Amino acid sequence: MLPMVELTIFALGILLIDLMIPREWKWLNAVGAFAGILFATVCVWQIQHTLPHGSIGFFNALLVDRFALYFWYLFLASAAITILMSARYLDIEDEQHGEYYSLLLLSVVGMMCMAAGIDIVLLFIGLELMAISIYILVGFLRRDRRSNEAALKYLLLGAFSSGIFAYGLSLLYGLSGSTNLAYIARAVSGPRAQNPIVIVALLTTLVGLLFKIAAVPFHQWAPDAYEGAPTCITGFMSVAVKAAAWALLLRILVFGLLPLRSIYTPIMVFVAIATMTGGNLAALTQTNTKRLLAYSSIAHVGYMLLAFVAMGTSPYGSPAFADGFKGILLYLMVYTFMNLGVFAVITSLRHRNVIGDEIDDLAGLYSRAPVEAVLMLLFLLSLAGIPPAAGFLGKYYIFLSLIESQHYWLAALGVLYALFGLYYYLRIANAMFMREAPAGETARLPISLAMRTAVGVAALATLVIGVFPEPFIRTVNWSLGIVR
Repeated sequence: MLPMVELTIFALGILLIDLMIPREWKWLNAVGAFAGILFATVCVWQIQHTLPHGSIGFFNALLVDRFALYFWYLFLASAAITILMSARYLDIEDEQHGEYYSLLLLSVVGMMCMAAGIDIVLLFIGLELMAISIYILVGFLRRDRRSNEAALKYLLLGAFSSGIFAYGLSLLYGLSGSTNLAYIARAVSGPRAQNPIVIVALLTTLVGLLFKIAAVPFHQWAPDAYEGAPTCITGFMSVAVKAAAWALLLRILVFGLLPLRSIYTPIMVFVAIATMTGGNLAALTQTNTKRLLAYSSIAHVGYMLLAFVAMGTSPYGSPAFADGFKGILLYLMVYTFMNLGVFAVITSLRHRNVIGDEIDDLAGLYSRAPVEAVLMLLFLLSLAGIPPAAGFLGKYYIFLSLIESQHYWLAALGVLYALFGLYYYLRIANAMFMREAPAGETARLPISLAMRTAVGVAALATLVIGVFPEPFIRTVNWSLGIVR
């Protein structure tokens, strides 16, 4: 638990130091948070090399295996880039407070519990620690009514879904007499899988999980929360919170409830199609970039659910199962960098009286910030799945798993909806390169060093993963135990 303890100590330390430093020194909070992320990363690296096969601890509630370590690195990378994006942004919004960075670090602690937990009590505690921190961060712009409204909607819907999720977990505990996923898997296997209470427990647990990944029809919170939250938190939610939700879903449905996959896989087929359809069609009509990217992230969840369908209909350990699992993990990796890159460019537009959230605010960006505009185009092409950008790699493995599991019509549907995505991403590119800058906004855009670093790291990762994918594929294979 060393990385979690490390992050908690830094979070509490930032709260204390924030009381002592003057207003003009508040940027030190960002330095402290970034140092906390670096220390935690070193701790994860030490665990990886000290425990090469993983270890169970904390009264058999925590399984620190390669799967958990993979997600821990993703969460820490997301938090580090978000801190770089936030330092200048919070100055402009006049909301430079230590609580922001403390909540960011504590949310990562919750995510780590979600990725490594094999006990439903620890999983739920991790989920709520992450969720409550994010509720507050969404409403962090206290003078912005949109931010307040988004946080309240997210809180109410999130609390409701957490209640349903907790009810499902309590039924699983009642059926098995244990909170450990291994005991629950044994209790729901065989003829007991047809027990009506097992099915109710599965359905209520699924509702909570599908809400957290923002799948249709439990996606209503995402567009409002994305639009109202501080832009850097929108980026963090779109990648780290989603990755944590996927880690939780995979832990529970693959590690815990695999005996019930004949029941939940048909549901996932319907949810995947509905999610791709709803996300892509809604994104076509958006004029606000954050809402457009919210619906686009819902569509990306639909693509990942297709890989989950391939896993659910293939024998455990078969090539289709392995490629589906790899597709989800690779997709989450590349999505982390390309989506954070998009939001870093949008965050950099925030200056003086310009919010930077509308597509019109991106008009003529190439004349004001040519490097950022070109990198934004790279991120958009990657999101659309165009090679050699990294987004192609995730889609390739997802469609490969669908073909191997003989879901040809689902693969065709996924390719069709990818064309929809290309259209609305190119709308943003068209505004940047083909339209004139708004009157009074023709000067070069001032962009801080931290923001340039965030954009540069995201762009480098997006390009390198796409051009040299082999090391990253090996990393995913390692995380699943396919290779040493």
